Amino acid sequence: MAVEIPIWPGSGSFSSGSSTPFGFFDSDTQFQSDAPKVAEWCAKRLGYPIVDVELQDINFFACFEESVNEYSSQVNQYRAKENLLSLQGNDLNLDLSNDNMNANMQNLVNIAKDYGTEALSGGKVTVYTGSFEMVSNQQIYDLGDDSVVNLESGSTLNGITLRRIYHTQPPAIIRYFDPFVGTGMGSQQMLNTFGWGAYSPGVSFMMQPMFDDLLRLQAIEFNDMIRKSAYGFHVDGERIRLYPIPSSVDAGTKVYFDYTLDSEARSPIAQSNVVSDLSNAQFNRLTYQTINSAGKQWIARYTLALAKEMLGAVRAKFSSIPIPGADVTLDGSDLRNEA
Repeated sequence: MAVEIPIWPGSGSFSSGSSTPFGFFDSDTQFQSDAPKVAEWCAKRLGYPIVDVELQDINFFACFEESVNEYSSQVNQYRAKENLLSLQGNDLNLDLSNDNMNANMQNLVNIAKDYGTEALSGGKVTVYTGSFEMVSNQQIYDLGDDSVVNLESGSTLNGITLRRIYHTQPPAIIRYFDPFVGTGMGSQQMLNTFGWGAYSPGVSFMMQPMFDDLLRLQAIEFNDMIRKSAYGFHVDGERIRLYPIPSSVDAGTKVYFDYTLDSEARSPIAQSNVVSDLSNAQFNRLTYQTINSAGKQWIARYTLALAKEMLGAVRAKFSSIPIPGADVTLDGSDLRNEA
């Protein structure tokens, strides 16, 4: 004997813990109150009581629960995308669903620190100091050899990356004490013309623009670069080549350098058990009773769309029903398209 499955009788009764598939919002008194009302509204929008609606109250309640869950998901995804840079690195146990987010630049600062490490202008990686002693007539030194280098962090077994080497000639300003006296620029002779040469030194009464000093400093540095053997170095892997070749006078002089450990600079993990992306941002499902009227209207309309889809699937099972003298064509496909 075939069992007759009841269809929508005109009203439904919500029972917490058994009317919805998951029970996400069953404990919410506002959800319990609105569920039968939304079900009745959807049934009437589907044509009841003029036509039968082949759905039960639990079908409408399931659509209603899914609609609230979808609305919560849409809102949380939007908030998570808008605040992801502020969320990353936060505790996973926090729930910010009903909290106002204070935007901060912490993650941007963390990203900037990575660039700062490479530019030696600050960063998240510790910069250590090391040194090696120059040997007379030895131009090449192996910085991967513990017997050659002295590292602040200890052994070179973990690998190091050179960041800065301090092997330069003294700056021009050290060799250029007074920019006006005895330089052959004619400054003193010009002061004699005005009767100031008797003062010692006469140039104390003359003001020159700063670019004049900079041009003279640059001239000295270009002179050393072109006419002399400039101090310099070339790094190839873990080997460093010094210019000029150290002499006996340089023997024992230390060359200092800054470096970072490869194990620290290349580590991809900064923190664990924290928010890493949209999948674990700290936004739980919204509380139904806190959703405003605009949100509840969206939920009701989405519930109707899901109910249309469900009813369309039911009616599409049979494209037509034979009756005496004719066939009744069901509108399953139309309902699914509308949904």
